[in-house]
Amino acid sequence: MTAEDNAVPAKGVEGERKHDPGFPPRLLEFMRTGWGDSTIPDLRELAQARNHARRRDQLSAAFPGETLVIPTGAEHRRANDTFFRFRPGSDFAWLTGDYDPESVLVLHPTDGGHDAALYRRPRKSRETDEFFRSSQYGELWVGRQLSLDEKATLLGIECRDLAELDALLAALDDAKARVLRGFDEAVDKAVATTGEGERDKELAAILSELRAIKDDWEIAQLQDAIDATVRGFEDVARVLPADRGVSERLIEGVFQLRARHDGNEVGYSSIVGAGPHATTLHWITNDGETTPGELLLMDMGIENNHLYTADVTRTVPVDGTFTDLQRQVYDLVYASQQAGIDAIRPGLVYKEIQQVTMRVLAEGLSDLGLLPSSVDEAMDPDSQVYRRWTLHSFGHMLGLDVHDCAQARREHYQEGEFKPGHVVTVEPGLYFQADDELVPAELRGVGVRIEDDVLVTETGAKNLSDGLPRKSHEVESWLAEQREAGPRLPG
Repeated sequence: MTAEDNAVPAKGVEGERKHDPGFPPRLLEFMRTGWGDSTIPDLRELAQARNHARRRDQLSAAFPGETLVIPTGAEHRRANDTFFRFRPGSDFAWLTGDYDPESVLVLHPTDGGHDAALYRRPRKSRETDEFFRSSQYGELWVGRQLSLDEKATLLGIECRDLAELDALLAALDDAKARVLRGFDEAVDKAVATTGEGERDKELAAILSELRAIKDDWEIAQLQDAIDATVRGFEDVARVLPADRGVSERLIEGVFQLRARHDGNEVGYSSIVGAGPHATTLHWITNDGETTPGELLLMDMGIENNHLYTADVTRTVPVDGTFTDLQRQVYDLVYASQQAGIDAIRPGLVYKEIQQVTMRVLAEGLSDLGLLPSSVDEAMDPDSQVYRRWTLHSFGHMLGLDVHDCAQARREHYQEGEFKPGHVVTVEPGLYFQADDELVPAELRGVGVRIEDDVLVTETGAKNLSDGLPRKSHEVESWLAEQREAGPRLPG
């Protein structure tokens, strides 16, 4: 009989794996003793906790007398017993500032509004075996966890044991409860859907609409993410050869390095489109190669450590200089984007920017001899034939999500007015597919998009991503300067 035969089987501790060795009795006894105090000294409330409390008050005011349940979700399985890096639900993070998995925010109604409670996994004491036996939750595997009291101190919100949640949900009056659905299957099942889900859809919509106007702290987070993104684009330019091809995945990887060093992650899958790949709007396969003489479209953004993301696109000539035709297309897209940015101001209806930017593109397409009708006919809502070469809108809201506030009602988004504190992308583009026989051969396979992140101010708009040049001659100069500076490591 071997020592392994005497080992205690992996039983009764959540997160143990079949391929992990068992624990002989003497090892178990040894592991349970000799641990010192790990108290965190001078723990205090985070400065941004007051911002999160104000947001909970806003949500509370929208639903008096109702119980609101907002989960963050759990880790998503990648394969077998491995998981993707956890990213909290955006609404949950906006309301709490908590970035841990498996937590649920509940706003309990009171006479004066709501009391907030965060239900989460408690830190297990060293009197249990979880800390050394659970590869998913054990502190020797995943690091020091915060106790309920410690988390409450940091976030300024009462924290309760997640084990109490089932009884609470079971006792709810479904007609007076709303759930942010789609994040936690157990929570979704515990609270019945009423009225074909319209009440819960309204909760999701109101959350999106409340998130639309960014406070000063949020704007600072977005600027932080954008500044890191500018550095990422510089990193890429410094390793992009002018005289030979490199893989799109090299470019993706260099930017990813900056994202993990200066932030949390990329905010979305990077689009690196060399040559004809630039005409595929969401090209994320990134298995192509750059070619001198062609264009390279890069749509990339860094998500900062508080989960706010940038969303920036630049199109550059691989060899450093636009051809005459490339420059003509690029300058047309730039003119469209600049017209959109110039038009943004408080009170302007969101969808009007679409008309401003698209008319410039339609006029340029007419100058290129591509439109099958007049510009006015092409712009008619019943026609829009110009969109063959520009399928997407001028942009979208930006914040915790790259396509932020997506559940907002139409009257508060596409048909709503710009207000100070809105942050939007402005990103017109033209895409001439390689097999499009309605365009000249020299245009086929050419794709150009320019995208910036724009804050609506009291008087107009501020381009938060103006750290990267946009005019064609400035792009050429910038690319030359970055190449001259040479590769660098983040630091």
